[in-house]
Amino acid sequence: MRTVTSKVSQLSLASFGGQRSPSVIFAQHRSHKSPCKLVPRPSLSRLSSIQRGVAARPASRSLQSWGFAIAAIMTEAPVGDWKSPISSELIVSQSIRLGSPIVAQDGSLVWSEGRPTEGGRQVLVRRTADGQIEDILSDPAFNARTRVHEYGGGEYVVGKDAVYFSNFKDQRLYKASLTSKTCDLQPLTAEDSKLRFADAVIDVKRNRLILVCEDHSKEGEAVNTISSVGLDSGKTTVLAGGHDFVAAPRLSPDGSQLAWVAWDHPNMPWDDSMLYVAQVATDGSLSSTRKVAGGKDESVSQPLWTPKNELLFISDRTGWWNIYREINGKAEAVVTREAEFAGPAWMFGSRSYQVLPDGRLLVQYSDPARAGGSLAVVDPTSGTLTDLHTPFTSFGSLSVAQVGGNLLVATAGGSSQKPSAVALLEVGSVNELIKSEAHQWQSIRLSTKSEIGEGYLTEPVTVEYPTDNSQTAFMNYYPPKNQDYQLPPGQTPPLLVKIHGGPTSQASTAFNLGYQYWTSRGFAIADVNYGGSTGYGREYRNRLRRNWGIVDVADCSNAAKHLAKQGKADEKRLCIDGGSAGGYTTLACLAFRDVFSAGASHYGVADLELLAQDTHKFESRYLDQLIGPYPADKQTYVERSPIHSLEKFTAPTAFFQGTEDQVVPPNQATEMYEGLKKQGITTALVMFEGEQHGFRQATNIRRALDGEFFFYGKALDFNATMPEGLEPIEVVN
Repeated sequence: MRTVTSKVSQLSLASFGGQRSPSVIFAQHRSHKSPCKLVPRPSLSRLSSIQRGVAARPASRSLQSWGFAIAAIMTEAPVGDWKSPISSELIVSQSIRLGSPIVAQDGSLVWSEGRPTEGGRQVLVRRTADGQIEDILSDPAFNARTRVHEYGGGEYVVGKDAVYFSNFKDQRLYKASLTSKTCDLQPLTAEDSKLRFADAVIDVKRNRLILVCEDHSKEGEAVNTISSVGLDSGKTTVLAGGHDFVAAPRLSPDGSQLAWVAWDHPNMPWDDSMLYVAQVATDGSLSSTRKVAGGKDESVSQPLWTPKNELLFISDRTGWWNIYREINGKAEAVVTREAEFAGPAWMFGSRSYQVLPDGRLLVQYSDPARAGGSLAVVDPTSGTLTDLHTPFTSFGSLSVAQVGGNLLVATAGGSSQKPSAVALLEVGSVNELIKSEAHQWQSIRLSTKSEIGEGYLTEPVTVEYPTDNSQTAFMNYYPPKNQDYQLPPGQTPPLLVKIHGGPTSQASTAFNLGYQYWTSRGFAIADVNYGGSTGYGREYRNRLRRNWGIVDVADCSNAAKHLAKQGKADEKRLCIDGGSAGGYTTLACLAFRDVFSAGASHYGVADLELLAQDTHKFESRYLDQLIGPYPADKQTYVERSPIHSLEKFTAPTAFFQGTEDQVVPPNQATEMYEGLKKQGITTALVMFEGEQHGFRQATNIRRALDGEFFFYGKALDFNATMPEGLEPIEVVN
């Protein structure tokens, strides 16, 4: 190892059209072996002007890009010898998962916090109007999560003086008082009813909740309906059914109409879904149900009523999830852009747009030409969209409320360089909202208490790169960064290709200490948005139809090869990991492509047949679209299942799995492990007792992260040890 001095200096380009941010940065390196070098950094540009394989603009600006100079003593060292302040213990002990806040009528905020140090339970938290923060669910026996669709979401709704929520252990609905000084919880629904609830709205006029009910009381497939639960009686009454799935019941302000979304097997909500509206009678029953939008090759979501009882909704009828409204029985576009104003409805309760007091809309959207998302105001009359100045590039659900003379806007916002936060903006009007500046946003609660210096935090750039069939795909590339270390001359970093779940989902550029864990230890990361990912319109999303295990495998493999060819990754140290559906793509890449040197599957799918035969209702026909109907296309399922191609594995592979996973049965990981072990391939299996689809307990999160790094150390022959106090990972062969 040796030390070098690295200094980043900034050249002012004020003469270039008066730009505030320069388009060229020069990095200056000095050592006793190499002369001073000036290396231009690519200018920032929109995706449309990017050549294939050239990085787009960073997701957010660093201090260097605004003219700050950093000087540090750096040690040349290989991966395995880099010391990082970002440890797994820091990640779990000082980090929480923040749910999006809801602004209550009195100006208080309510949000959820997933706390690894409390066994992963989800706690409802409140910030009172005078700024005091307190747990609503102070009793550790309560956990605000619903198991509807297994993925949940929409587990609570905020009323005038109470919060109504679903408790994970018994799936009963409870009322939590907002006026009591103690943790006053009252059950609403009966014990052992076999009913699950989600996505509620409060029908004040009829003193009830209207929500999604999933009935598991009978044999066979669960029954999903739009139902009501009386706030006094706790009685559950079915209001609308007739479809395999329902979501997003939304009551008009005058209480006379109810809108909701429905879809049927074999579709997922992002394939073909329908929007319905019915009249609500005085006794609460529904009548005169009509379809407003949706059907074949159209996905609709998030119905929302204006104060004038006009209906808004999201539709991708043009190929992009845009906002529409119903006028005189016809759907009319509010805003039309090649951008996504919603995401896939994996969970209940999404609120990607809200109605502002003057009738304009607050929206979040993602533009494929930009890394991350944006917040904007839309004028529904003209369709004009005005971007807002915020400190964020990622946004959770939105909430707005007029409290007294002020407009309150809340979300869970984050960026690649700053941790996500429950964030609040308070302004006097919509016009003031449009003129607001980033510094006006208040961070009410941060997702992490740790303060990591910028010298250890890398910044992603969006890369468009060539893939199979003369097409291009996208990834977010994170170069390694640690202010104390750099690789020896001539070395390129090992690469970890990250595969998002879904597969109908998207890689986020939000702050992720789990990613920075790797990059601060010398790894580069490629977070791939393969064909089939969301955020790029329906056509890109549909690339994966009947092609799961083909298109995703090609795109992820080509991402790694592209970066190796560009000198951004070591072609002999290409690793890959993913969870759930991403775990399937990981295993498929290791089985069917000779690209990667090692990989790790986190609760990943290995047997597609078993997934088709034995999974929960929500995804039970998902594979019809991704692979083909089962059992008609049984042979395709067998051919694309890694578990049936164990003989094709040559790279070391690790498995991390929860024992109570209802989405991917644990025996898939066990069988894969035993098969590779028998073949003499380096492998490891870590089973986490009590964990489901994803890991929530602090110790298990740590063992999965440190265990994977340790496994790659064994596989790639670099120094890696398990932290003291953590149970070792057994690596065989």
